[in-house]
Amino acid sequence: MAGQPDLGRGDLVAMLAQLTDRPTDQPERIGSMELAWLVHLVEQRHDRRLDLTDDQLAGIRTVDDALVVFQTALAAADG
Repeated sequence: MAGQPDLGRGDLVAMLAQLTDRPTDQPERIGSMELAWLVHLVEQRHDRRLDLTDDQLAGIRTVDDALVVFQTALAAADG
């Protein structure tokens, strides 16, 4: 699909590995510092500001949670 954001789970894992200087087989859980880092990098990579609500941010606890929220936010920004 042309409007689908080009962001996958592997992208997020690689971004986290860059922050933590750990291999890409790191834990699933995302802390507040990692979340802030991911939001920043996704915004930079896609040249968009993610307008995430407090509820959306609070719901991100894992890499998979982040992927769903970021993909949804990027699709909304494109739409």
